[in-house]
This record gives sequence, structure tokens and C-alpha cells, in this order.
Amino acid sequence: MNKTRFAVWTSTAIAVTLLLSGCQALTGYQQIDKAESAKVWTGTIKPIADEVNIACVGTYHCEIVKIDRTMIISPETHRPMNATMLVAMNAARQNNKIRTGTKHSQAAVTMDMTPLIHNNAIKIVPLSASAMPNLINYYARVKPAKREVHVNFYPENNLGYVERFAMIHDFASPGTYQLRAYQKKPGQSSGSLLDSASPEPLCVELYQGNTVQRRFCKQIGTEHQGEFVETGSVKAASVPSKVKVKAKV
Repeated sequence: MNKTRFAVWTSTAIAVTLLLSGCQALTGYQQIDKAESAKVWTGTIKPIADEVNIACVGTYHCEIVKIDRTMIISPETHRPMNATMLVAMNAARQNNKIRTGTKHSQAAVTMDMTPLIHNNAIKIVPLSASAMPNLINYYARVKPAKREVHVNFYPENNLGYVERFAMIHDFASPGTYQLRAYQKKPGQSSGSLLDSASPEPLCVELYQGNTVQRRFCKQIGTEHQGEFVETGSVKAASVPSKVKVKAKV
């Protein structure tokens, strides 16, 4: 594996702005185009009662490709597979009037975070800009349940190199879950990918809130070579969150 420098997950909240000239809600692929061209991101994960948020962090880019049998982000286009999964975006109202924007002004955009009704419902939310140009990091909203999650991690600034990770987990409790990738170095329990230059295997930890629940590492030189294998039980440990979580009342 080539030596690389890795991007750090930034916790800086990103302003949610979008050039608008009308008052209609953005729908379908128009939402995806607007999110990409105008940098419409939440900047924070927003917990909603009785829901599970699933996000991935830690590499240049990562994508939730599939949840159960539902395709989420296309590994070819790196865009949502189904535009209806993307949360609806609307022009913000001020004093009961829609703010209208000109080419010299911007209007705030709100995202429709209406609670999910059906157990199989999935919504995806644009979270932040990716470290790769013109790509967006999304997180997924689902109902609590046992689920199979597939994630593509891109440890290098190169879409041609991807680490494919999959796991089955019982997301029984509502809240925010993060799949955090890192590169394990000798003598360290974990390390930031930003300063990592060794060809050590990639590991992925599942966090529930700020607590590690499970850990998986890619195996080298064993019968499971090239596979992510769970490294046994993880002693619960809390660490500061690298992704801001904003409570929704």
C-alpha cells in the first residue's frame, strides 16, 4: 500500500446556504444538484426521537452504500441512488415571507426532518463537504432494528482505492452511531489517519454516542487476509465526539 496522508474529520459546523429565486421546495434530483452545487449541508447530526442516525468518518471520503437490501449511495456516481431518500429542502421563512435571493444574495435553507413513520423507511441527510473535491458526506436516518450496513471507505485521495466494510448490528437503541476508520500503528490502540504513513491495516470502530461498541480490523497474513474481522469484545470507553450532534426537540 502506498504511503499516504489522510484527512481529519472536521467538527466545524458548516453554514447552510443556497441561492434561491423562488419559494418552491426542492424535490427529486433537483435536491441532489442543489446540495452539490450550493454546498447545502446540515454541518451537524441532528438526533430525532425514536430514530437511529448512522454516519461514517475517518478517511478522505466514505459512503454508506447499502442498508439491508436498500442501496443508499452509488459507488459509481457517489450520489444518492434514489432521490426520494434525500431529505426535502425548503427556503427558510422570515416574518411569514419567503426570503428570495438574487445573484448577490443568499437565502437560508431548512431541511425537512419529519420523523420516520415506517420501520423500513430510510432518509439520507447531507452532512458536510468531503475531503475529496465535489463530493458530499451523507448520514442515514432509520428506525431502531437489527440491520446490515455496507460502507465504502476511501483512505487515499483516490476514488480508485476503496476499502469495503460490512457488518450486521442490532441498532436497538435510538441515537447516533458512527463507523470511524483509523489505521492502527504498532504500540498504539488507534491513530489518526492524518499523520499515518505506515502500511498498517485499516480498522473500523462502531461508536454509539461517544462509546466504542465494536472494533473490526483488516487482516494481513492470516487465513482471513483482506477481510475485516471483529477483534473481540471492546471495553466500553468514551471519547470526545469528532462530529457535532445537535439535539432536536
